Amino acid sequence: MSSDAPSDPLWTTQSVLSTLPHPPEENSASPIPFFHLLERLKTTKREGWRRFGISTGESISDHMYRMSIMTMLAPPTLASRLNLPHCMKMALIHDMAESIVGDITPVDKVNKAEKARREAEVMDYIAKNLLGGVPGGMLTGEEILKVFNEYEANETLEAQFVHDVDKMELLLQMLEYERTHKVDLSEFCHVAGRIQLDEVKEWAATVLKEREAFWKGMAANTNGTA
Repeated sequence: MSSDAPSDPLWTTQSVLSTLPHPPEENSASPIPFFHLLERLKTTKREGWRRFGISTGESISDHMYRMSIMTMLAPPTLASRLNLPHCMKMALIHDMAESIVGDITPVDKVNKAEKARREAEVMDYIAKNLLGGVPGGMLTGEEILKVFNEYEANETLEAQFVHDVDKMELLLQMLEYERTHKVDLSEFCHVAGRIQLDEVKEWAATVLKEREAFWKGMAANTNGTA
C-alpha cells in the first residue's frame, strides 16, 4: 500500500492530501488540478509485486492502460453484447481512487468495507471538489462517479467484463514477471478461478498454458545443466 495512505480507521481523503507538497486546487473551473492528480497514477506502483522483490514494476496507470486496450479486443460473442467504448471508459476509471488511497492489497489488513469506503470517498472528492465546477466535455465529474459506481456494483455485463479484464491483466503481468525475474508468482493464479465470463476464461486458460510451458522449460534447463 502507498506510504501516504494511513491504515487507521480514521482515514480521510483530506488526511492524505494534507501530506502532499502540492495538493490539487479545489473548486476550480479548470480541469488542470485534476490532471495533476492523475500524475499520481503514473508514479504509484502496484504493490502486490513488491513482496517478490519486483520494486520497479508496473504503475496503476500502466495496469489501466493495458486493460483499456484489452476491452477493445473483446471476443465477437461478447463484443456484440457490450458497449465497448463504455467498457474502455470504465477500465480507465476503475482504479482512479488509488491516486489518493494507494494500491491496497489483501496483506495490508484493510478490510473490504473500509477499502470501499475510502475509494468511494475519494471518487466523491474528485467528482465534486475537483471537477464539480469544470464544464463537461466528453466526461464530467458526475459521469466519472457514475461509471465508478457501476463498476463497484458489478451488476451490468459491462462491469462484469471489466472486472474479468482486471483479473486477466493481472495474470498476464504475473507471467511476464515470472519470465523476466525467474520468480514463482503462483499465488496470483487463483484469480483465474474468479473470472465470470466464458470468453475471458478462455483468455486466462491460454495464459496459464503458457505459464505451464515456461516452468516446464525452466525445469528442463535446470536438469540439463545439473
